Amino acid sequence: MASSLPSLVFEVNRKRPELVSPSKPTPHEVKLLSDIDDQDGLRFQIPVIQFYRYDPSLEGKDPVDVIRKALAKTLVFYYPFAGRLREGPSRKLMVDCSGEGVLFIEADADVTLNQFGDALQPPFPCWEELLYDVPGSQGVLNTPLLLIQVTRLKCGGFILALRLNHTMSDAASLVQFMTAVGEMAQGASEPSILPVWRRELLNARDPPRVTCTHREYEQVPDTKGTIIPLDDMVHRSFFFGPNEVAAIRRLIPPHQLKCSNFEILTACLWRCRTIALQPENDEEVRIICIVNARAKFNPPLPRGYYGNAFAFPVAVTTAGKLSENPLGYALELVRKAKSDVTEEYMHSVADLMVIKDRPHFAVVRSYLVSDVTRAGFSEVDFGWGKALYGGPAKGGVGAIPGVASFYIPFENSKGEGGLVIPVCLPSEAMERFVKELDNVLKKKHVQQPKSSLIVSSL
Repeated sequence: MASSLPSLVFEVNRKRPELVSPSKPTPHEVKLLSDIDDQDGLRFQIPVIQFYRYDPSLEGKDPVDVIRKALAKTLVFYYPFAGRLREGPSRKLMVDCSGEGVLFIEADADVTLNQFGDALQPPFPCWEELLYDVPGSQGVLNTPLLLIQVTRLKCGGFILALRLNHTMSDAASLVQFMTAVGEMAQGASEPSILPVWRRELLNARDPPRVTCTHREYEQVPDTKGTIIPLDDMVHRSFFFGPNEVAAIRRLIPPHQLKCSNFEILTACLWRCRTIALQPENDEEVRIICIVNARAKFNPPLPRGYYGNAFAFPVAVTTAGKLSENPLGYALELVRKAKSDVTEEYMHSVADLMVIKDRPHFAVVRSYLVSDVTRAGFSEVDFGWGKALYGGPAKGGVGAIPGVASFYIPFENSKGEGGLVIPVCLPSEAMERFVKELDNVLKKKHVQQPKSSLIVSSL
């Protein structure tokens, strides 16, 4: 079920990083980000990785050259990506559409795809070699908004690794951009979905008014010291196929069985992770579920919108209640949090950002989960077919490492479809997490509630 870092070591020869600019002149203007885009919790770089197999019919075609040229053509349409972020009054972020370009690295590695093993999943060996951290590029302001490295492999396949300034786009928007690069790489003259900026659709109202409860943005004091020591982090991935999901569903009472797999897995992981971290019973713990809000708007956000369009709804309880109650208790909290997100909720978040100086979501004793199964990373095709693996490069990313996990579509070596979920925890907590999760998967019946511990969902 769990996998740890493969013991694969290889060398990567990189050429000097270059800037790829739009292939034609583009407007030089300033574009404001939305009040959802520039919140503090999105001011970081998010890494993605794509693996592609060798295609003998494309012998002589260089993926580095093909993608570099396609990128330049795509930036004509997505020209804000070639600019730089500036910060104005009240921490408002804006793009100076300067056309300076995105960072691009050409590389070669003395390794084959087969050496990565049958099951491509995070964490990936030698990640720092596959996406070189160009000195000075990690910041949010005044630096390239995209960093892309294309690494040729000995077998003829290649790896595309990418790092995006998250204030610019969410997962769905990034896939839209990458798909456009793939289309241009295969000869298209323009993307099939034209990009739409329209960031004002997610701006605060005038005057701003917070109309919903947003416990996700509470300023939670870390009175007992951090429970995530950053110098002892372990990354592991966990596979959940039909058997694992069925095992967890057996613990759910009949009236809750209509819940989605996402909700059930989230409740299970939150509970296991909390038990593994061993907070005191009276300490509040949080689960934050990323919810794509595009379809919540009436009318929906325009097709082609490539900003951030999601919310961070949260469920809050105490560690004692979460650990000692049956799994159905956590499940009800997760369901309630997800249902909170509406069009009004999104406007309320934007208003709160302006009123409260764009706060970070609460990270103390928080666990954040993001389902990217429908984002379509593995569908991105640069001419060599779909990706063998496409999606987040690791869990635990963000301004506060260790908080986030992604739900990534995956097929294991037996051909079973399911999800792979990277988890990042301190080493001792990871051992307890694995043990607790194994215990859950081995149980055969619905847990009986402890009547003294059942409380109404928040």
